[in-house]
Amino acid sequence: MEEVLIRLRMSEHDAHYAGGLVNGSHMLDLFGDVATELLIRSDGDEGLFVAYDNVEFKAPVYAGDFIEARGKIVKFGNTSRRMEFVATKVIALDPNGGHDSSASVLPEPIVVCIASGTCMVPKEKQRGGKIE
Repeated sequence: MEEVLIRLRMSEHDAHYAGGLVNGSHMLDLFGDVATELLIRSDGDEGLFVAYDNVEFKAPVYAGDFIEARGKIVKFGNTSRRMEFVATKVIALDPNGGHDSSASVLPEPIVVCIASGTCMVPKEKQRGGKIE
């Protein structure tokens, strides 16, 4: 199945807590955008996100971090689309880098959030075929 990826830099505007910590719900916003693209690719419609059945926050995200949000459709129903998501940190600010704008590409991405959920596209709005 096709995977969709978005990469975004978290800004100071995204920080919600002390120390530049980004609210975990921001990852769900990214997953929503990934889901929308998946539905457009599979059905030609933005569809609707019905529910998350699992969300796990695994590591903190800070302003300055680069996050990759990925998702894929793992099951097709008549109108439902079951999806799985993962968000990873690929670049982080480096507090030991010598100045406050130092950053490093991480040798291995850090999983910051995983989730799964269900979206739906009404039959009358579907077009095209399933992504394989």
